[in-house]
Amino acid sequence: MAGYEVSLERTATRWKQKLRKFFGPWGVFFQGFLEHPVMVGSIIPSSRFTIRKMLGPVDWGRCRLFVEYGPGVGTFCRPVLDKLRRDGTLIVIDTNKLFIDYLNRTISDSRFIAVHGSAKDVEEIIRAHGHDQADYILSGLPFSTLPEGLGPCIAAATHRAIRPGGAFLTYQFSKSAQNLTEQYFDRVDSGFELLNILPCRLAWGWKDTE
Repeated sequence: MAGYEVSLERTATRWKQKLRKFFGPWGVFFQGFLEHPVMVGSIIPSSRFTIRKMLGPVDWGRCRLFVEYGPGVGTFCRPVLDKLRRDGTLIVIDTNKLFIDYLNRTISDSRFIAVHGSAKDVEEIIRAHGHDQADYILSGLPFSTLPEGLGPCIAAATHRAIRPGGAFLTYQFSKSAQNLTEQYFDRVDSGFELLNILPCRLAWGWKDTE
């Protein structure tokens, strides 16, 4: 019986590999959603319209460290790297090792660092890579479905991790991320993008200069 189960597991692994190869990043993203649905906000990556609007307020000239929670298959990573200064750093954090392994295989930019870990540990992760604070932190995490207490923990750590004048950028189908951001940040701007599956709520939480 044990041998039969091992055989089934090997067969399933081979099929997963074939599906990922056939569908490319979409296959990896969908598999990640199936394995960790509570931690992935959607089965479909964000649209280019959402990306453009979300990143619009970023002052790229001053951005030395950009952090992203839940990068998935890198939908935002490449646009961020395209705009990031040459001496800047992009750190992405994800609890799903499938996504981290995929990103490390497909992004070779020396400014890019992929960390298998939790967003609640963002301060430790930033310090471990030689930085004091981030300029901007982007999140597509589904705050409405995270385990109880984890959302506020992440939001509080994020506020401490961002420099004065920086911002916490969130996109989600519900208003949960914006509501949570408003509890910790001095000023919150909001937006909406219809050209996304599903239509998406955007928020920019600004940390006032001291």
